[in-house]
Amino acid sequence: MSHIQRFPSAAKAASTNPLKMSQPLGAALAYLGVDRCLPLFHGSQGCTAFGLVLLVRHFREAIPLQTTAMDQVATILGGYDNLEQAIRTIVERNNPAMIGVATTGVTETKGEDMGGQYTLFRQRNPDMADTALVFANTPDFAGGFEDGFAAAVTAIVERLVEPSPVRIPTQVNVLAGCHLSPGDVEELRDIIEGFGLSPIFLPDLSLSMAGRQPSDFTATSLGGVTVDQIRAMGASAITIVVGEHMRVAGNALELKTDVPSHFFNRLTGLEATDKLVRLLTELSGKPAPARLRRQRESLVDAMLDGHFFYSRKRIAVALEPDLLYAVTGFLADMGAEVIAAVSPTQSPVLERLKAATIMVGDHSDVETLARDADLIVSNSHGRQGAARIGVPLHRMGLPLFDRLGAGLRVQVGYRGTRELLCEIGNLFLSREMDHESHAHGQDRHGHDNHGESHGCGGGSCGCNAV
Repeated sequence: MSHIQRFPSAAKAASTNPLKMSQPLGAALAYLGVDRCLPLFHGSQGCTAFGLVLLVRHFREAIPLQTTAMDQVATILGGYDNLEQAIRTIVERNNPAMIGVATTGVTETKGEDMGGQYTLFRQRNPDMADTALVFANTPDFAGGFEDGFAAAVTAIVERLVEPSPVRIPTQVNVLAGCHLSPGDVEELRDIIEGFGLSPIFLPDLSLSMAGRQPSDFTATSLGGVTVDQIRAMGASAITIVVGEHMRVAGNALELKTDVPSHFFNRLTGLEATDKLVRLLTELSGKPAPARLRRQRESLVDAMLDGHFFYSRKRIAVALEPDLLYAVTGFLADMGAEVIAAVSPTQSPVLERLKAATIMVGDHSDVETLARDADLIVSNSHGRQGAARIGVPLHRMGLPLFDRLGAGLRVQVGYRGTRELLCEIGNLFLSREMDHESHAHGQDRHGHDNHGESHGCGGGSCGCNAV
């Protein structure tokens, strides 16, 4: 690996097109995967408003998110009174099953003792004992989206999961990282249930963020893993942990319940999915369902068909660390060369990336590193930079606000890997066809282009071409 260049961070005074998202936002997404939960930001109203807009634009759903509305005086003197009043108001008006509290930079700079405040609230409000409360420290001036998500899941495990003297041999815990979309979680549920097993996902975004039409307005999350299911996770046979950032939560669950953990750094790709299927086969004592066998055959055939278009392609990837690892690993499997892997934050998983240049940076760094690339893989914020350098953009991650169905995409398992393979392969194929048309003086519709086409694949570079 001596050819790899590693930079600890970008040497810039300011981030001009940020890739990084904050810890509280990650915590809010984790809380939204719990049924009848109301995430609460312990900070100013502005902190909540920005996070709310980003999640609404990505999922195109109503997002329940509350704030303790800290002002300057409360920030300096301490925010417990605001926190207690906010929780009491939420319980009286909305009666949620759980309230998930995430701190912000305002309260963390002051230094709030969240453990002590939890204890104090329980002592002063015994009438609210039936409402589950989870407090997580998520300073937005440190770490990033994955760190906040992991902190919230770990706090849920430590606060709610209960040890069990019995084991249910068919019950499986799945700690699903934030790099898994609601569609990914639903796909994993189908795979696990195909072996006759009953999965409990924490968090379960497939039930709350995949799009539903409630008959009445609800101020809390609609669907997700229930508080009772979380408490019952101690009776499961195993825990499947997906993503490096979920390792701490997996260790906390194993330490508390003695349920053995099985770690998966990615579930995108043939070999990674084979590993999961082998585990489920051993646990259930049943062979892989015929549907999975057909999907595997189809993926192998797609890899054979598509590897011509991936071979020697130069790709730059800018995503959250665990999704970055999954995508770069998949691209390397297909024979592509990842010339740049840009992460918003430091993570142990960066040490295992297969890329020529690995750095912590933002979209402006991607723009610099990807000038001679064939493709950029990043979220919707990368579209302007891709358009400026004329490189196609394949959108992944969060936020995706300029495409429909962002939360429904499937990129795990045999089926999801096949879909990802075809999506990216079609961008390469489209670009080749555009170049052929351009060389013959025609646009992609067969008309004379008179030099007007720039071969971006119909707006795939981020332009407004139709």
